[in-house]
Amino acid sequence: MLVGLSALILLDSIGVPVCAQPATEQLSICLSCHGENGTSQAEHVPSLGAQKSDYVVAQLLMFREKQRIAPPMNDMAANLSDDDLQSLAEAISKLPAPETSAPIEAKAAEEARALIARYRCGSCHGADLAGQGQIPRVAGQREDYLTAALEGYKSNARPGYEPAMNEVSRDIKDEHIPVLARYLAQYRSEQSTAGQVPKP
Repeated sequence: MLVGLSALILLDSIGVPVCAQPATEQLSICLSCHGENGTSQAEHVPSLGAQKSDYVVAQLLMFREKQRIAPPMNDMAANLSDDDLQSLAEAISKLPAPETSAPIEAKAAEEARALIARYRCGSCHGADLAGQGQIPRVAGQREDYLTAALEGYKSNARPGYEPAMNEVSRDIKDEHIPVLARYLAQYRSEQSTAGQVPKP
């Protein structure tokens, strides 16, 4: 989760820390960078729509405690209380699922589904890839963000709240990362009911 510098400038200009804002205003600050209704239009900025609240809390906590360094998110989360984290995460989880990119061709989709089965993505992210608990929703996420996240986990440049993603990503071949990212970016989780995602 990344928030642009513009939000920091806005808060600084009015002299009000993020923690002093009501939950609705905190959310509007997030969406100023993460996009209206949580669908990001900004490069490398993830969509937040329908993200799991437990995952959001974990990420904000890591930003706040500087266990994950990603400016300016560390500054944005610095003064958030535990209650702030929870209320903000709940608000984010109620946003609509992000709009997806255009569908990819059938052959590429078939390859991606085979990779999802091979790497057992659904065993943690859910059969519909909508996430569960502290495991994030990846269905409909931005392609560039997913690519960077997988590359970061694979190289250990990005720490996870739990080490599972770093361990799993080591086995993902470099050439498979863009294939997975592109497919996930256009994937709508309700497709799982039609058998679009192979079960692990």
